[in-house]
Amino acid sequence: MATPVLICDDSSVARKQMARSLPANWDVEISFANNGQEGVDALKEGKGDILFLDLNMPVMDGYEVLEAICKQDLPTMVIVVSGDIQPEANQRVKKLGAIEFIKKPVDPEQVKKILSDYGMYTEATEQAATATPVPAATHRTLSDEVLSKSGTINFIDCIQEMSNVAMGQAADLLARLLDVFVVLPIPKVNFLEASELQMALSFAEQESTYSAVCQGFIGSGIAGEALVIFSDSSFNDMAKLVKYKGEINANVELELLMDIASILVGACTNSIASQMDISFSLGHPIVLGQHVNVGELIKANAKRWKKTLTIEITYQVENYDITCDLLLLLTEDSMDMLKKRLAFLMN
Repeated sequence: MATPVLICDDSSVARKQMARSLPANWDVEISFANNGQEGVDALKEGKGDILFLDLNMPVMDGYEVLEAICKQDLPTMVIVVSGDIQPEANQRVKKLGAIEFIKKPVDPEQVKKILSDYGMYTEATEQAATATPVPAATHRTLSDEVLSKSGTINFIDCIQEMSNVAMGQAADLLARLLDVFVVLPIPKVNFLEASELQMALSFAEQESTYSAVCQGFIGSGIAGEALVIFSDSSFNDMAKLVKYKGEINANVELELLMDIASILVGACTNSIASQMDISFSLGHPIVLGQHVNVGELIKANAKRWKKTLTIEITYQVENYDITCDLLLLLTEDSMDMLKKRLAFLMN
C-alpha cells in the first residue's frame, strides 16, 4: 500500500524540487499544499503520514502547522524543509515535534538517509520495486501527473525561491554574529518603476526616518544594486547587540549601517550567484542618505533606477527594535541571462 506523503510549501518551485528529491520507485502517493492551512486540512484527510513542511508561508506558517499538529494530535511524521537555516529555527521546530530539518536547496541523498534512518524507506524497497517490470509509459505518465499537481512555474516563482534561500543564508550569518533570532518574511518579487519603490516598501512609514546604503554587483551578464534601508529607531538596539558603550553619533550609526549592509548584501548576493553557478563582483558601498524620509531617499536617487526587477526582504530581529529592508534591484538588461540561468528550475 502506498504511503501518503504531503509536501507543504507556498513555492511551486520548492514543491516540485521536493517531489523530485524523493527516492526513485518509492511506493508513495504524493499530495501538495500551498500553505499551512491547506496542509493541516490535508493531514486531517489522511494525506500525510509523512509531511515535508516549509516554514515561511502565508495564511499559516510552518511553526503554526507544527503547533496545530500537536494540539489536534494529527498522525504524521514531520520533516521541515526550509531556507531559514538559523540554529534557533532548527531547535524550535524540533521542540514542536519535527523529526528532522533539511535546508534548501534539497539534497536527495540527505532525504534518502533521513527516510532510511527512521525506517520509512530502505534500499531493499527500491531494489524490489526496480525488479518489478513497470511499463515505461506508465511510469512516465504517473510522474508527469504527480509533478503537474505541484503547480505551474514561472520566472517570478524561480526568482522568489532563489531569494528565499539567499534570505535564509544571510539571516543565519546575522543571527550567528549577533546571537539573535531573525524573523523572516516571504520575499516580495515585482517588476517596478523607481516611482513605485516607496509604495512597495513594507515598513516605510512617512513619519519615520531611515538611513540607506547602496552597493552594485555584476557578473556573467547580470547586474544590479543592493539597497539596504535601515530604520533609524534601530540604531540604539543594534549598538547594544554589538556591545558598543560610547556615544551613538552619526559616525557610529554609519559604521553600524555599513556592517549590517556588508553582512546582508554579501551573503545574499553570494547565495544567489552560487545557485546560478556564477560569481558576482561587488562595487564600493555608497551612502544614499542618513536620517531621511524614504520618499525623499527614493526621489533623490530615482535616476539610478528605471524599471527594475525588485526583490524585497524585510529583516526583523526578534525581541529588539531592529528592522531593515534589503532590496535587490536587477537591471532590465539582465533579464535574458537570468532566464537562461534559471531555466533548470522552470522544467
